[in-house]
Amino acid sequence: MKRTSLNLLWALVACFTLSHVAAFAQSSEHSQNLLICMQALGVCDKSQLTATEAVSVARAEHQRNFADCRSGETSCDRSKLTRAEDNASAVAWHQRNVSNCTGGAGLCDRSKLTPGEANGVTFEERRRNVSSCTYGWSSCDHSKLTEPEAKDVALAGRQRNFEECMNGLEGCDMAALAPSEAGQVAASERERNTANCIEGWDRCDHSKLTGTDSGRVTAAEHQRNLSDCRSSLESCDYSKLTAAESQELARTEHRRNYEVCLRGYGYCDRSQLTTSEAAKLPATADHN
Repeated sequence: MKRTSLNLLWALVACFTLSHVAAFAQSSEHSQNLLICMQALGVCDKSQLTATEAVSVARAEHQRNFADCRSGETSCDRSKLTRAEDNASAVAWHQRNVSNCTGGAGLCDRSKLTPGEANGVTFEERRRNVSSCTYGWSSCDHSKLTEPEAKDVALAGRQRNFEECMNGLEGCDMAALAPSEAGQVAASERERNTANCIEGWDRCDHSKLTGTDSGRVTAAEHQRNLSDCRSSLESCDYSKLTAAESQELARTEHRRNYEVCLRGYGYCDRSQLTTSEAAKLPATADHN
């Protein structure tokens, strides 16, 4: 009797648990479907919605369509808008069209502009073209420039070319320079080449150095080589050192070698040590 009662109790618990699991699964599926319907995330099963949920979904769809119409999306269905919404969408579209035409970006329907708006767009187009021509951009249309604008653009072009030549840029047209400008550019090129040589950069042409500049470059190159030798760099050319510099480096290297041998750490060449230095080394010091 007790066993039967126990089995019956377990059966009731199992049924209760399974019913709750099933109810939770159905609730979860329902919530997921509602989310999909509200946010248009996929296929919405409206047959699963309650009356209240159906109203909320319809309102969300309507609001989403209104937003699409205001932003000019192709998914817009104007037939579903109220009169006020349709008017607001039309106003937003018109403002966007005026902005696109004025800024020269996006879709522009000039036929929908008012005379005043069209005049404003024409003015902005002319101003934009003058700016493009002044900066030498490819969008420039010289044929649309007035005579005074063309003169200003030509002046800006000469100034831009002069600056490019002064900075050694590829866009430089030496033939377009005035004699005084050509002289300034030549002086700038010499100074730039001298600086390149002094710094040891690749764009150095020793053949273009003057006597004074050549001396400055030679001194800088010698100092740079001495620094490389002091730092034990591969770029060091010992053959270019003076006798005094070679002796200085030799003394420095001798001190380094002695200190290494004394510490027993690093490359030690005992053959370079004096007799008194060798005698000061610890008996256990390692050496190569």
